[in-house]
Amino acid sequence: MSEITRLEAQIFGARDVYVQPPFQVDYGTHIKVGRNFYCNVDAVFLDTNWITIGNNVKIGPRVNLLTAGHPIDAAVRVSMLEFARPIVIGDNTWLGGNVTVLPGVTIGSNTVVGAGSVVTHDLPDNVVAVGNPARVLRVISEADRRLWTEQADAYKKERSGDEPEI
Repeated sequence: MSEITRLEAQIFGARDVYVQPPFQVDYGTHIKVGRNFYCNVDAVFLDTNWITIGNNVKIGPRVNLLTAGHPIDAAVRVSMLEFARPIVIGDNTWLGGNVTVLPGVTIGSNTVVGAGSVVTHDLPDNVVAVGNPARVLRVISEADRRLWTEQADAYKKERSGDEPEI
């Protein structure tokens, strides 16, 4: 087992993970991921509280999962007070590049969060959300499943050396 693989297993509590370095954590002790986890480059996980990530989650480059925060009131903030709320990401979710998830947010299963979004509140299952703050753009539908299944089948057929249909 390579040193990187050993450290990933230690931090994430799972073996079938792939994290593209560099990767930064606050503590590295409050992160739990499910099976088949992929995280692209330059991710920052501030795990002052728990970050719980489901199965089959894909995380794009430069994603920030930030459980820590500070008071809005300056007089209290300068006292170095910090709070932390957990982040939960459901199964089969994809966070695009440069997404930031703020403390206390839950993102539902099968949800896609578009690149550059800032997730300030919970997102439901089976939606596409985009923006700052992230808002639900639309529900992921059966038509999406059919379209992407057809495209995957066409890609497999093309890769197998068969002539593509026109």
